[in-house]
Amino acid sequence: MDDDLDGLSREELIAEAKRLRAGIRRHRDASGQELCWHHPALWGLLPEPLDPAIAVPPWPKFLRGCVRYRESLDAQAPGAPVDDREFGEE
Repeated sequence: MDDDLDGLSREELIAEAKRLRAGIRRHRDASGQELCWHHPALWGLLPEPLDPAIAVPPWPKFLRGCVRYRESLDAQAPGAPVDDREFGEE
């Protein structure tokens, strides 16, 4: 799966590591409503094509998952600032 790395020079490998780190940092630094969204840009950092056919749970299960995710943020980052803007607000 990662055979594309075998032929890269040291400099190319360093450039690839920097590119991947930049993408991971963009995802890590997401905040507010961005935390809840589909992230094809992150997955697009991989060399294999992105399959847009995703499976999503039905609404009630999806919303329960969102609530559990938000609860996990309260537990893992209890001192995080609150961003009280509605989606789409600047």
